[in-house]
Amino acid sequence: MRVSFAALSRAGVLGINRRNIEYVLRWNPRRFYPNVDDKLQTKRLCQTAGIPTPRLLAAASHHFEVRNLLGALEGCDSFVLKPARGAMGNGIVVVYSRSGKRFRVSGGREVPEAELRYHAAGIISGLYALAGHQDVAVVEERLEIHPELRALTHEGVPDLRVIVYRGVPVMAMLRLPTRRSRGRANLHQGAIGVGIDLTRGRTVGGVYRNHLVDENPETGHVLAGHAVPEFARALAIAVAATDQMGLQYVGADVVVDAERGPVILELNARPGLVIQIANRAGLLPRLRAVDGRVCPALSVSQRIALGVEIAGEHGAGAAA
Repeated sequence: MRVSFAALSRAGVLGINRRNIEYVLRWNPRRFYPNVDDKLQTKRLCQTAGIPTPRLLAAASHHFEVRNLLGALEGCDSFVLKPARGAMGNGIVVVYSRSGKRFRVSGGREVPEAELRYHAAGIISGLYALAGHQDVAVVEERLEIHPELRALTHEGVPDLRVIVYRGVPVMAMLRLPTRRSRGRANLHQGAIGVGIDLTRGRTVGGVYRNHLVDENPETGHVLAGHAVPEFARALAIAVAATDQMGLQYVGADVVVDAERGPVILELNARPGLVIQIANRAGLLPRLRAVDGRVCPALSVSQRIALGVEIAGEHGAGAAA
């Protein structure tokens, strides 16, 4: 179904040009971009503030360190190998189990240790980095899917994307990995985005490859009406982490781990706009409401309450 520009404007849908000019360029000073573009820097800032992140198991900054990278993981059967400065889920390899020097990765495929070493070397060479510069191969613990979310996805761990503007959470969605995304919760790779009603912490409709969906196309499960576990805590750490970055328009990605609860995965200074389709609502009315009501003296809990209040006033349906 085609929707006119006028209809999108009336629905308050934020377009990419306006996002870049009025929000990213205005509210995100470029000197702070490394705080979110470098996942190791993000991790350091969060840990200093007592905000939980995935445990760092190993890292390699130079090619001569690659051989010892996997050697440092002896006895560790599952982990995630990723670039420190990657984007859109590129370069991430999720290892679920190992047998000697063979590793089972997403999709059930088995790969030899030499293939993982080769992949790590590609990461260091900048193959997946934002600007193609030399990068760092990072190995983190593999987080476990929360049991209350298990029925919603085929494989991999879902995460929460929370848009935080001037310290206020304004919109959120659950991202579900699929076979197409090879277990990664990234919409560019083929994951499903599921909108979340901030006032209730429950899922609404979904979006898959830019099309509205009511069911997971792989499992048939209805996407709406599911309570997101520990949602209030997830919002709290998304806001707290954003406070540490020096940026005011951020997409915070949170995983609700089966054992540890909400954990900050990463943050993004240029969050995508498909979240509006998932929520059947535009961002602009919520962003403008924040401009009119936020003040520096508000605590994290007060800013979360403000975001929930604004979401209630400008809820789902406006952009459907």
